[in-house]
Amino acid sequence: MRTTGITRKIDELGRIVLPAELRRTLGLASRDTMEIYVEGDSVVLKKFGVACVFCGNSENIVAYREKSVCPACLSYLKDM
Repeated sequence: MRTTGITRKIDELGRIVLPAELRRTLGLASRDTMEIYVEGDSVVLKKFGVACVFCGNSENIVAYREKSVCPACLSYLKDM
């Protein structure tokens, strides 16, 4: 993880503002969905994207029994 030197305060409603420069750099647009999770003692924000539940691949995802699965993992599941 690299530091940006940018700090922001949390407002009364628990919100923070991501600076425009950071949003541009990361390709984040207004109304993009963000995934929020905890890693150790850090809060991580990640642009949400559908990914394979097994390998994390995000290309050519299909639904298999209500889960997101890539073609390679789906092929493996069918061969089991």
